Amino acid sequence: MELTNQIILLGSAVLLLSVLSSVISARVGAPILLVFLIIGMLLGEEGPGGVMFHDVQLAHLFGSLALAIILFDGGLRTPVKNFRVGLKPAVVLATLGVVLTAGITGIFAAWWLGLHWMEGLLLGAIVGSTDAAAVFSLLHGRGLELKQRVGATLEIESGSNDPMAIFLTIVFIELLITGPQNMGLVVLWEFIQQMGLGALIGIAGGFALVWIINRLDLAPGLYPLAALAGGLTVFGIASQVNGSGFLAIYLAGLVLGNRPLQASQNINRFHDGIARLSQIGMFLMLGLLVTPSALVDVAVDALLIAGVLILLARPLAVWLSLLPFHFPWREQGFIAWVGLRGAVPIILALFPMLAGLEQAGMLFNIVFFVVLISLVVQGWTVAPAARLLRLEVPPTTHVVQRVELDIPGQQEMELVGYRLADNTPVVQEKWTSFVLPKSVRVVAHLRDKQLLESLELLDLRAGDYLYLMAAPDDLPDLDRLFVPRAAPKRLSEQTFFGEFVLNGDARLGDLSLAYGLTLPEGVAEQTVEEYIRKTLHTAPVVGDRASLAGVELVVREMEGARITRVGLKLSR
Repeated sequence: MELTNQIILLGSAVLLLSVLSSVISARVGAPILLVFLIIGMLLGEEGPGGVMFHDVQLAHLFGSLALAIILFDGGLRTPVKNFRVGLKPAVVLATLGVVLTAGITGIFAAWWLGLHWMEGLLLGAIVGSTDAAAVFSLLHGRGLELKQRVGATLEIESGSNDPMAIFLTIVFIELLITGPQNMGLVVLWEFIQQMGLGALIGIAGGFALVWIINRLDLAPGLYPLAALAGGLTVFGIASQVNGSGFLAIYLAGLVLGNRPLQASQNINRFHDGIARLSQIGMFLMLGLLVTPSALVDVAVDALLIAGVLILLARPLAVWLSLLPFHFPWREQGFIAWVGLRGAVPIILALFPMLAGLEQAGMLFNIVFFVVLISLVVQGWTVAPAARLLRLEVPPTTHVVQRVELDIPGQQEMELVGYRLADNTPVVQEKWTSFVLPKSVRVVAHLRDKQLLESLELLDLRAGDYLYLMAAPDDLPDLDRLFVPRAAPKRLSEQTFFGEFVLNGDARLGDLSLAYGLTLPEGVAEQTVEEYIRKTLHTAPVVGDRASLAGVELVVREMEGARITRVGLKLSR
């Protein structure tokens, strides 16, 4: 009994320390996942904790479970609208990009380490995918608001490229064990099984979960557990029939998160917490598993392989994969740089150990070192890189000041509350009038803890609380009115989008007459939208810019694929 109490005390203390360390890491800019890895190493056999942990089978089980939960949460939080601009490039990156990255890195590793070419490609496959936990954590945890195309591509890629890396890893292990007989057929059949069955079971399972949850009459706290159990069931079924369980659970989460769902807010909040707990536990366990002194022996080799991976293989794979989609060089550079490696490569590095391969120990240590380098070098510089490449856009939401409540029996309406502040747009701008979306109804207006009898929307002050009923699609418009602006001056709407706002269908000739602009020949009859599209040579998103006669046209608002509002930014 005393041992049980000690284990509970130690486990809870480590968990509390890990949670508190996230606050410190945010202030110093350190990637939180790196902090958890280091804490795990300190608790391990060569650290002050002295915990002996070498159970590879248990590590693989726990790591796979944690990764499945993280991918499920990632799917829940990926809006389908992002697929309009991010799906095609993300899918190419998640397939061809992984193959190219693994191939370039693997060929170098085989040459440098003197390995058999198949062992080198196995190492390349293990580090070939970006890590969903690391990417989701950095993009959301740093408060970055990226251009939609860039953010959507990175999130969809990181959530969907793990199956390709797992597929390649399993194939090369099988080929190393059985020999390269019928290599082409083995690779093709494995690919069809993993991807085809994983996608089919994931989508079908997601719709089945939506149907079941919307017909259950449960206590509110049980809906999140039903969703999690259902997602893991989909993962297990897909894995059992040799499909990709990781692809299946990501797609199930994607379906669940983009359909009208009973108790959706409870489900999202629960999975946000359980996904963070899974990240903490997974990285602590992986830190425990490694022997720090063994990393010294592979330090030089791992540094060189990490350098080739980060500076050559990933950028080249991104450039070739995105070539058909006409991404500007700034966006390509950022996507290449945010190719973070995290828990997935370390978990995949356990596969050769479970298979009993001769070089398994060395591969594991090299992969662990590569992950450390990636988290330190790339993870620490994600936010500065986004600012340097001008890919940040003004934030549209600020969840700290926003409360969403589920209304029983209502799947298409939400009750949302705002606390107004001095920097809230409707207070700061002192607007004399503004228009609420058609679906919105004012429920209550509180001031000094008193419910006002009259709903005076034109008399809004800092400190007021405003509660409104609205359709989910109208929440972004409400945020623009009622969420306090916490963005730095460089991301204020006027600084970013420009001094004037134009309609997308405004003619350039009329613009020239109004503002005295000298236009290039043959463009006077074009609309602002047409000019931007022809200049960009790609589907535009909010924040895209096109130069015109000494000014910049900045895409401000879009309805579907159509540009509706454009900022006119004068050159200074």
